[in-house]
Amino acid sequence: MKWLVTQKRCTIYGFVIMPNHIHLLWKIEDGFDRANVQGALLSYTAHEFKKRINEDNAQLTNYQVNLVDRTFQFWQRDCMVKECWGEEFLKQKLDYIHHNPLQAHWNLASLSEDYYWSSASFYENGESPFDFITHYKE
Repeated sequence: MKWLVTQKRCTIYGFVIMPNHIHLLWKIEDGFDRANVQGALLSYTAHEFKKRINEDNAQLTNYQVNLVDRTFQFWQRDCMVKECWGEEFLKQKLDYIHHNPLQAHWNLASLSEDYYWSSASFYENGESPFDFITHYKE
């Protein structure tokens, strides 16, 4: 995500990385289209997943597929996209993603700002280990 922001391909307003999915609130910058920016994110992370799984001698075969254009697949092909056209809808989605780790079936944190892999602490107390987040009001 940091690389995409540094390359000025998008602005990231919020995110949460869950054990089996990711939520991302972003604005694709002028001159780029969502499919290309999203493709860059998915391609880069897939290569990183493969590299790290190989380093850890983990079960890379769990991600093996028999497709013409790839040997491994880490992401589902059907990403859900919802466009945010107003501040109220954006705030609703930001609240939803920040509370995702607190859901009973995940139980990953007691407070949304305590979950490391999220932008919640940025919005709750102005602190974040991730320097690529922009407040949605900026």
